[in-house]
Amino acid sequence: MSLVTLKDVVQPALAGGYAVAGLVTLGWEEMRAYVAAAEAENCPVILQAGPSCREHTPLPVLGKMFRHLAEHAAVPVVAHLDHGYTFEDCKIALDSGFTSLMFDGSRKPLAQNIDETAKIAEMAHAAGISCEGEIGFVGYDNGEASAGTDPEEAAKFARESGVDAMAISVGNVHLQQDQSGGLDESRIAEIQAVTDVPLVIHGGSGVPADQRRRLARDTSICKFNIGTELRMAFGAALRAAVTADADQFDRVQILKQTHDPVMATARTVLRTMKG
Repeated sequence: MSLVTLKDVVQPALAGGYAVAGLVTLGWEEMRAYVAAAEAENCPVILQAGPSCREHTPLPVLGKMFRHLAEHAAVPVVAHLDHGYTFEDCKIALDSGFTSLMFDGSRKPLAQNIDETAKIAEMAHAAGISCEGEIGFVGYDNGEASAGTDPEEAAKFARESGVDAMAISVGNVHLQQDQSGGLDESRIAEIQAVTDVPLVIHGGSGVPADQRRRLARDTSICKFNIGTELRMAFGAALRAAVTADADQFDRVQILKQTHDPVMATARTVLRTMKG
């Protein structure tokens, strides 16, 4: 297939009653495994470069990696900036070949969040790519507390920001290592009732798989971001590879052994999006 925008994959998902996975990348090994998993499941995939990834690898390099994988993939691939905190972050990503920009103004007052997100959306759309914004704040497990999304504010944000997808805070948290939580479905219904913009769940690793599947099928949630459970799979595979042979030292040979386990976990994740 080819590189596509976020809008190219979430609009069919909205119409078809399924969701697309935004898979958080930290390096080449995960990216390759995620695309292989999407090809095996015959579904689109969103490769996401978040703040920790960008600290390790510059955006221009990530853009080339994402685009190379997309150009050789048998399924649609989105090159997505996750949690861009400034206009500059988003401009660099756009110039680096990304096809989707997520601007995170969720810690800011509503009017400022709308104004700054609208500028990013305008820039993205002028370049023919997509923009995701966030209303309400998605917190962190054992860290910053969440601020749930107010439906009226969500309607205003969706209407005035011009985003192609809207991340909401409805009980989800980042970095949760188990699926003991769950989303507030009544709040989701209230938000869905006042906007037709596709909805996004960050911190999807903490959402039970059955709930992901049902919400993908029955609601306007068209994208779940998944990071922690995939990082855990990579870490376990890497640990196993290193400890299996004390004499092994070649980095490439060690990292190759993470591919199959990470691909298998990613395939399981992708199946929960199919509704």
